[in-house]
Amino acid sequence: MALIAFGINHNTAPVEVREKVAFTPDNVMDALLSIRQELQANESVILSTCNRTEIYADLDDAQVAGLRAWIAGFHGIEHPVLEKSSYFHAQQDAVKHLMRVACGLDSMVLGEPQILGQVKQAYTQAKDSGAVGANFERLFQHTFAIAKKVRTQTDIGANAVSVAFASVQLAKHIFSSLEKVKVLLIGAGETIELVARHLSEQGVSQMMVANRTLARANELAEPLGAQVMTLSQIPEHLAQADVVISSTASQLPILGKGVVETALKQRRHQPMFLVDLAVPRDIEAEVAELDDAYLYTVDDLQEIVQQNLASRQTAAEAAELIVDAGVVEFTQWQEARGAIDLVRQYREQSESFKAKLHEKALKQLAEGRPAEQVVTELANKLTSNLIHAPTQAIRRAALDQDENLLNLLQQVFGLSQDKT
Repeated sequence: MALIAFGINHNTAPVEVREKVAFTPDNVMDALLSIRQELQANESVILSTCNRTEIYADLDDAQVAGLRAWIAGFHGIEHPVLEKSSYFHAQQDAVKHLMRVACGLDSMVLGEPQILGQVKQAYTQAKDSGAVGANFERLFQHTFAIAKKVRTQTDIGANAVSVAFASVQLAKHIFSSLEKVKVLLIGAGETIELVARHLSEQGVSQMMVANRTLARANELAEPLGAQVMTLSQIPEHLAQADVVISSTASQLPILGKGVVETALKQRRHQPMFLVDLAVPRDIEAEVAELDDAYLYTVDDLQEIVQQNLASRQTAAEAAELIVDAGVVEFTQWQEARGAIDLVRQYREQSESFKAKLHEKALKQLAEGRPAEQVVTELANKLTSNLIHAPTQAIRRAALDQDENLLNLLQQVFGLSQDKT
């Protein structure tokens, strides 16, 4: 298996670039199929979140450039932009990168737990599309086990934070108290669900949930006693919101400058705090130009993120040791599997030759040839076949004066080392 990990993340590219290569639930299956057909990838998994887009694939090194070109073509972006913002890991480095990502060690918020669920979802989507085979099955299941060990054996998850939590913390800094604040949540996915949970813990009791489908919005809103609405109804209620936090999978902005400007006028220019956690963005960047609108994107949360890094650094060091051990374990499994494949191939080859000689010997006996002559010929040919490859290897090692190889061959074939 030639495992590679290729992608871009919050460390290598701004949100304007990341949103251009983000995959959606609607096109990820087509993308996996395309990778298999166009790049002949044996196995592949696509991980696409607000902070990263990564492709894990079983490809030859020579196909890496082709993968970069494929991504550029699939999303219709310029190749140089992607090349400048992307990274590539191979084999053990790719295994380690995947494990670090799943453990939250490569996240914007160190140790955030949401990423593990996103990796599991990406794996499930790939498996459902037929893009996961035995190697990736073992790799991802082992990765999940390592992530669980990191969570249970270190404090990396203590005082759990995430981008969702960071957005609530930012709102808390702006409003001295959130108890009287009215919040509009746009979307009803996992990120917004986390935001709602953190808001509730901070004493927010007035929430509105807007989503494409009311059924999903109701599932989220009912335990919170929140009001629900469709996305098209947002302009009617936007003026009531002191805080707007959005995270959807929409390919087009949900809130434009004009809609927000109208809402601010209705609020008599009372300030509105907006957080856009989506990639691509849900809120037009021009909204930040409005005097009473305070717009933050996922990239703007870095300051709060940095404050959380210090308290988690010691736990992260312990987690890195667990990841390193996990990489060694998976590598050993790969090597053992390679040995098993080699043994199986050797056995099959030997069995095939044995069957041919056996069939020939039976035919000769049926033709009336003397049994002793048939058995002698069978023994000679079998011996000749068995010693041919080893003999050639010994001769080459002797000609090259390779003492280490000669000693190894002696051990392998059980030859006496007594030279007397």
